[in-house]
Parts: sequence; C-alpha cells; structure tokens
Amino acid sequence: MTKQADFKRRVRARMAKTGESYAVARARLLGERPAAEDGWMAAALHISNGDATDLAGTGLARRIVFWRDVLHEGPVPAVGREELRRVRAAFLAGAHGVDHGEGLRTLLERDAAVEANRGGEYVLWFEADLYDQLQIVEILARLAELGVPARAVTLICIGEHPGIARFGGLGELRAEQLRELPATRACARLSSAALELATRAWAAFRAPTPEGLAGIAAVRSGELRFLGEAFDRLSREYPSTRDGLSLAERRVLAAAVQEGTAGEVFVRAAAREARPYLGDTSCFAMMERLAGGAYPLLELRPGGGPVGPGTVVRLSAVGARVLAGEEDHVRLNGVDRWIGGVHLGGREVGWRWDEGREALTMRPTYQT
Repeated sequence: MTKQADFKRRVRARMAKTGESYAVARARLLGERPAAEDGWMAAALHISNGDATDLAGTGLARRIVFWRDVLHEGPVPAVGREELRRVRAAFLAGAHGVDHGEGLRTLLERDAAVEANRGGEYVLWFEADLYDQLQIVEILARLAELGVPARAVTLICIGEHPGIARFGGLGELRAEQLRELPATRACARLSSAALELATRAWAAFRAPTPEGLAGIAAVRSGELRFLGEAFDRLSREYPSTRDGLSLAERRVLAAAVQEGTAGEVFVRAAAREARPYLGDTSCFAMMERLAGGAYPLLELRPGGGPVGPGTVVRLSAVGARVLAGEEDHVRLNGVDRWIGGVHLGGREVGWRWDEGREALTMRPTYQT
C-alpha cells in the first residue's frame, strides 16, 4: 500500500507539472507508449497557424496546412468563400506586401486541402490569442459547413506551457514538447456544440454590425476555452468613448511617451498585452497611421517614409491630450478601418467601446 500511495503521488506530481490526465501520466511513468502516438493522428490532416511550429518534427503529422491570415486586420465580410479569398488576398497584398497572385493561390490551396479531407480526421494546433482564435472559428465553421462530424476534429490549444514565463506560441516549443501535447488536457475531440459555437462566432465576427460579439465574449466553453477572452479583446479594438482610441492604439501611444525607436516602442506596447496581439510589421503600420491625419498623435524621425525598427518615435502634444482623454482621435482625424465585417469610417462612428460599462455601445452620430 505504501508503494502504491507513493506511486500515486508521483503520478499526481507529474499531472501538476505537465497537465496530463491521470491515465496518461501513469502510463508515462510506467514506460508505456503514449496514446497520442496511435496511427490515426499521423493519417489526419493537421492545421496550424504558421510554419514556425515544427509539426513535421514531431513525427505525428504527415500532412500539414498552415492558416496564414491575420483575420483581426482588414475586411472579413460576410460574403461567399470565393469572394472572401479575393478580399483577403487583396488586403494581405496591400498591407503585408504578400504577392497578390501567390496569396490567392495559398488561400485556395489551403481551402482545397481542407475540403478534400472531409472524410478523414483533422487535428488543429493553435494558441489562446485572438489571431489564433479567429482562425479556429473560421476552420471549424468551414468544417461544419462541409458536414464533417465533430468527432473527426481534435483541437490542441494552449495559452501557457510549463517552464515558459511569458508563453508566446507553439513556435517556442521543441518538437518533443509539441509531441507531448496530445496527451495533455490541452487536447480534446470536439463536440457538435463546439462546432455550433464556432459557427456562431464566425458569423458574429463577419456581421456588418457588432451586436453579436458580446454574446460570444460571455461564453465559457470547456472545449473552446479561450474564445470568450479573445472576443472580449476584439471588442476593445473599437474606438473608446473616452478618447477615440482602440486599446492597441492607446498602448502604442503610452509606449511612445518615452521617446525611442519603433522597435523599442513595439516591445513596450506588446508587453502590455496579456496575449500576443500585434506583430511588429502591423504595429509599425499603426504608428504610421497615428503619425498621419490632420492632427498627428505621434512624431517620427525621419518622417515621410515607412516606419521601420530604427525609426525614432515620440508622442506629440496632440497625442498627449488624446491619451489624457482631453481630445477624441476619431473626431480629430477620422477613421477608416475594418474590424471583421464592420467598416468604421469618418469622424463620427456609431459603435464605441465604453470603458465604464466594459461593453460596446451605439452612440448617436452628429450632423455637421
């Protein structure tokens, strides 16, 4: 009995360290083969957010599709799949320098691979941040549309990892660490309820008005456990009732109070996010926008060109007033921005984020 109790303590200690279930932790301590190494996983279509994740090195994935699209930037309207590919390819070409033809082919090949596998298994490898959560709901909504049964879909999704203080993503993990994830609580075969929730979230994100975001943000799902948090973060990208800034814009301005290079400002702004949000290229483009308009909120040195890591950035006098809530960025400079299916334009936008209520609110527009 003493030996058995000691072994159980070792199993529980391993569970606490790795997040594995009791059965998996017990099997590993006994030297048994992990269940995740069964052949079904190697035969499945594996989908992840980018090739920085070494899925091939795990030996678990023979067919891999990478979902290369930053959906929380640019238009994602409620149009058909072919038209959506055209819209996204055009945006990625203009905003991220992706060759338009190559981008369109990548999206088409990605979608074709997902559709061709409809009779097989799918394994999704993703993270907790908004970038990944939007990709997850797009994929799951598509699988539901194709009639793929939920039992054929396995989701591996993490927001942290033992030994990494500020987890940035699956790309930080070695192949052997990735190989262990299917045997942890981060891995689950999905239910039809999860596919239905993802379909609702995808529709709410692409709708021409944002009323549906709050309902998704309030959801607490054991399977899509980071989805509510991600949609709450998405909602905070609407201009604030306080200053007309999105949360990301406010963090960039706050980071530029202390003059520094764009690279330094990016690092300071990113450190304020609970999860990874903007890449450096997207953040530099935001700095350019904030330094433009009739009343620039940032000053750049040298000016007149694209912002790069070495561009010197500092808060302008107008930017300081906006950051203090004394001026409204949208009313000063206007806005031309898409958030999913919603297009915000002009100097008066109806939808704002109310920080006091922590909710999206519809404000009356004013005639000029």
